[in-house]
Amino acid sequence: MTSEHRAVEPAAGSTRPLVVLVGAPGAGKTTVGTLLASRLGVTLRDTDTDVEAALGLSVSDIFIEHGEETFRAAERAAVAAALAEHPGVLALGGGAVLAEQTRAALAGHRVVYLDVDVHDAAKRVGLARDRPLLIEAPRTRLTALLRERRPFYEEVATAVIETAGRTPDEVADAVLAALPGVLAEH
Repeated sequence: MTSEHRAVEPAAGSTRPLVVLVGAPGAGKTTVGTLLASRLGVTLRDTDTDVEAALGLSVSDIFIEHGEETFRAAERAAVAAALAEHPGVLALGGGAVLAEQTRAALAGHRVVYLDVDVHDAAKRVGLARDRPLLIEAPRTRLTALLRERRPFYEEVATAVIETAGRTPDEVADAVLAALPGVLAEH
């Protein structure tokens, strides 16, 4: 259970997230983000929720009715807006890092990659009815998603936290330990 990190200093006077969480479906971004926000006395913002609000449909329905391309365009806009205006904890959708524009926008932010293994992710997403990319053969699809996305998660991360065998509280503790500046700042 290791973590690694590199220092990032926030720009003076900027409105920016205290921490940005990235990771595969089932990594615990929303659960851990909720715990972190509570501990830090800030709000959690989830870009999937922002996309749903903007388009008036669930993520699954966006994929079904408009396709992944429409979802990804809305996701890029949601991430850009949240990075510019949200001062709390920010959870990105699992595929947000696929966009080069998003990876570039994450530069200079405190980004934590919640690294989950296929076994734990599969347990957490279950039958994945609300996760359009995992509807068919969730374990096989998760394996492929992790293989495809891991390099992007690692590219944007200032800290990598392994979640295997840890409770959400333990993961939140590890995030705060890896980013001592978050507590000092807040």
